This record gives sequence, structure tokens and C-alpha cells, in this order.
Amino acid sequence: MPAKGSTLLRRGIAVAAALPLLTLAACGYGSDKDEDTSKVAAEGKKLSADTVRIGYFPNLTHATALVGDQEGLLQKELGGTKASYSQFNAGPSEIEALNSGSIDIGWIGPSPAINGYSTTDGKGLRIIGGSASGGVKLVVDPKKIKSLKDVKGKKIATPQLGNTQDVAFLNWIAEQGWKVDAESGKGDVSVVRTDNKITPDAYKSGSIDGAWVPEPTASKLVAEGAKVLLDEADLWPDKKFVITNIIVSQKFLKAHPDVVEAVLRGSVKTNKWINANPDEAKAAANTKLKALSGKELPADVIDPAWKSIQFTDDPLASTLNSEADHAVKAGLLEKPKLDGIYDLAPLNKVLKAEGGSAVDDAGLGVK
Repeated sequence: MPAKGSTLLRRGIAVAAALPLLTLAACGYGSDKDEDTSKVAAEGKKLSADTVRIGYFPNLTHATALVGDQEGLLQKELGGTKASYSQFNAGPSEIEALNSGSIDIGWIGPSPAINGYSTTDGKGLRIIGGSASGGVKLVVDPKKIKSLKDVKGKKIATPQLGNTQDVAFLNWIAEQGWKVDAESGKGDVSVVRTDNKITPDAYKSGSIDGAWVPEPTASKLVAEGAKVLLDEADLWPDKKFVITNIIVSQKFLKAHPDVVEAVLRGSVKTNKWINANPDEAKAAANTKLKALSGKELPADVIDPAWKSIQFTDDPLASTLNSEADHAVKAGLLEKPKLDGIYDLAPLNKVLKAEGGSAVDDAGLGVK
């Protein structure tokens, strides 16, 4: 990868990797001390691995993993192979864990997946499925910002340099004809990289005027008096864009295809259950969030947040390609080679068995 994109990318990874992991104990890359809330234990026939180590974020955009963990739907498909879970706050930290062998499979956003694939010359991971679309909004202080043009000159938070929302916001800024230095965040708009956990406090203190953030952070800000100025879904064809993928290390995929298929089957069944039982699924996700963070989300936060997310098995591959282009245009990445980033054969096998339709890799599948 050429120097500029590589340098910025490494800096973004270094910053994110330094962030604390949201875990119940400070051990390794995360904590799997969450078994007490899971409804299904590892029992039955063991697959080719004793354990599969799964990573995800404690975000509603990762609700497939939250619910699949909480309800035991992933473990049920794994039988006697134990699912061990770790939670992460930052995509680069999860990619680091995947590359080091600390986890095998993870739920993650598109930008970290692209970066993880590119920085290992296509040897580290594959995207093997989709999980969620939407759930990202530009929310602002209505006293300071009354229209989209008023965003110019204001301080707007994104979760971290080069993350999925940061790239989307930088692309939107460029489309307005405004200029911002991607690395420093300085320019016609001040892009303030702020961890989602502290963004609501930053908003309340007045140190930011708004934020381009995923759920439930967006709804937390609204509960503090902010206004939704733009739903990112409105910027995409059919209002769909990938916000969460499922990735696997290529080494684990090669060694344990039966385990990977079982996790995918669990994910498909979890999404089906979520979509058929939205209220029960929302409650399950909230129960898991409480177990992980010590408190659940209040109704005025989780209700609107949940409604803005679509849970889907389709990785929406064409939108991932677009998001990579946005990162290139923002100056955060040189044009990546994404050929082979997807291996959707295991997912399509599961979907066929479940009576579903095959999903497309937009020409970026492994040959």
C-alpha cells in the first residue's frame, strides 16, 4: 500500500488499539466472563474445534451477536464446541485480536474489515456474512444547528479516526464542497474524534455541537435534547448500507469450516428470530448490555435506536466497495485491493438449507 494511506491507517489503528476494551475483566483482548447470562451450555456432539472465540461490540448495531450470545442461539448450533465471547470498543483492536489468534470470528464494521484485509495483503480475514444495516445518524444541538448548511464551522464528533462513521462523515463533508484535513479533523468543520462512551457527556458540556454516530449513542444524544438532522440511510440506494459484517481468520476458516458454518447458521437463525420477535429481541439485547456494562438502556434510548437498524444476513457487498471508495476520497486510504475479501459460500449453503436466497459478493469473492 502506498505510504500516505498506510501511514494514516497505522495511526488510526494505534489510536484505537490504545482505547480501553469494554469488558468485565482486564484479560487479554476482552472478557468471556458472560456465561452466567447465556441460556444454553455447550453440550452434544463436538465439532472440529473444542472452542470458537467470538468477538463483538456492546453496540445495538451488533445485536445479532448480543442476542445470539444472550439467548444461546449461537451456542445451540455449535453443540459441544464451546462459544467463548470477548467484547471490543474499537474495530482495530478486534482486528489485532483476530490477527494474533486471540479470537477466531468477529462481528465488526466495514472500515476495520477493509483495513484488516488490506494491511495483511489479503491474507488475514474473510468477510463471511452480513449482520446489520443502518443505525447511524447525524444528531445536533438544535439551538446551534438548524439546517445542514449550519454544520459548517461547528464541532462534530465521530467515534475515532478512520472508523466507519468517521469515513462517512468526511465523505459527506466533501460532498458539501467543504474542506477538512482528514487526519487532524481541522477545516470548514471541526471533526472531533470522541469515544462513544463519552460523547453524551461531551455534548452536555457543550464541547461538541453534534455527532455522526451509531446507535445507541445517537438516541442517547437525542434523549439529552439533540435533534436528528440526517439519517445516513437516506444517503444510500434503497436506504441500505452495511454497518456490521461477520469476519473470520482465514486460518480458522481453513482448519474448521464446520465450526464457521455452525456460527453462520446460528447468526441466520438469530436474525430470523430478531425479525420475527422484535420486542423480545430488543429486551434480550438490553439484558446482555446490562450484563456487560452494569446498566440497561432506558426506553427513550433503546426504542428509537432499535427501529433504525435492519438485521440482515446479506453483507451488502456493493456498499462496502463504496465505503472503501469514500475512505480513499477522504485521504485515509490508498485504493485497496478487495478482490477475495468475501467468502460467502458457507453462508449461501446455510441460507439454502434454511430456505433463503443466496447473497451476492459484488464480484469481490474469493476465487
